[in-house]
Amino acid sequence: MAPPPYTTPAFNVRRCKPELISPARPTPHECKLLSDIDDQESLRFYIPVIQFYRYNPSMLGKDPAAVIRRALAQTLVYYYPFAGRLREGPNRKLSVDCTGEGALYIEADADVALQDFGDILQPPFPCIDKLLYDVPNPKRMLNDPLLFIQVTRLRCGGFILGISVNHVMSDVSGMMQLILGMAEIGRGAVAPSIQPVWERQLLNARDPPRVSLLHREYDQVEESTITSTPSENTLHRSFSIGPNQVSTLRKLLPKSLGQCSRFEVLAACLWRCRTIALKPHPDEEVRLLCMVDVRSKLSPPLPSGYYGNAVVFPAAITTARKLSQNPLGYAVKLVKQAKERVSGEYVKSVADLMVMKGRPHYPMAGSCVVTDVTRAGFEEVDFGWGKAMYGGLAKAGLGAKLPAASPCVNLVAIKGGIAISICLPAPAMDIFAKELEFHSKSLFISSGL
Repeated sequence: MAPPPYTTPAFNVRRCKPELISPARPTPHECKLLSDIDDQESLRFYIPVIQFYRYNPSMLGKDPAAVIRRALAQTLVYYYPFAGRLREGPNRKLSVDCTGEGALYIEADADVALQDFGDILQPPFPCIDKLLYDVPNPKRMLNDPLLFIQVTRLRCGGFILGISVNHVMSDVSGMMQLILGMAEIGRGAVAPSIQPVWERQLLNARDPPRVSLLHREYDQVEESTITSTPSENTLHRSFSIGPNQVSTLRKLLPKSLGQCSRFEVLAACLWRCRTIALKPHPDEEVRLLCMVDVRSKLSPPLPSGYYGNAVVFPAAITTARKLSQNPLGYAVKLVKQAKERVSGEYVKSVADLMVMKGRPHYPMAGSCVVTDVTRAGFEEVDFGWGKAMYGGLAKAGLGAKLPAASPCVNLVAIKGGIAISICLPAPAMDIFAKELEFHSKSLFISSGL
């Protein structure tokens, strides 16, 4: 199934000189340790988010760049660690030096209108690198800003907000808390309605650490038979699915799996289709890593306002042959079992493993990571111009420096449904599209660059 060509013309963006925005008032100068869930290698990258806003005549005379700039400075009074810089101590332990140096802010103008991006906004977006500031390489992110913001005014009076947040500081829920607080202040509030809570010691390793459970998501594996492909042969596409289409997929499952979640169905389907498309050796182990929010798994629960990472990555594991040759229900069952293993003890065991094993990265070879932010609320963020026309992750891969066959697959909310954002070598993308079409009885629609 060939995707429709992207018709959006290339456009120019004129950026002003970047500036550091410090907290609007003095803040504590102290050193804050990140948790042992925060500072794992897998999270040492920046999360890129993009928000599109239409022109609002009621905001005539107000400059979105100026409004967001002021809101950022005032929000950093409450989230002052984001104005600091990372430091690395013994055993690669990360901390935040709350220097007050500030977040990096860029004001820009583009000679393009919002309507030029099409009727339904979804990744991949043309000229994305002009709308998101180029963040540092994760290998040298120490001493760099933790938060990057670019506001790009459009020809039509609308604007685009690009945000990049260092993942070790927050997961998507924590990032949303920061952005929503900034939007509240942009609309006139004097402070965020949810006060931020640090308390990162709540997710630290035990003393002494003891890995009590099996964590195959951190297996050290040999190089996959799925080889890297030159970047010029890599495609980034989105496949959209409407509200009734998950039901179509559910019909492929046995009745015993009738109560599975939407995420479990979609993640299993995408894992299976992606594996078939990449054609690993039939006996090679493949794994699906599910990003699970553990806030509801802990006792006592994390305090309201906690904005650190509270996620783990349980793995569903099988061979490429079994995943490809068995029906969809086989993969769904594996995904359900992986998620059900997550408990408070599981989280403590992960923190202990990080300390004992040197904060390892999950294996890139043979892995697929499905991130679902469809209910995160990005589209609800309102700085005074109304809700976002699109809000969410900017591209597949979450901005990490990954091989051409990126293990990351993102689910984001779009008008009328969900966009599945994925990055694959061109030949594999064709097979992936056909597999999705087969599974969903031709109900998927794709777009891409």
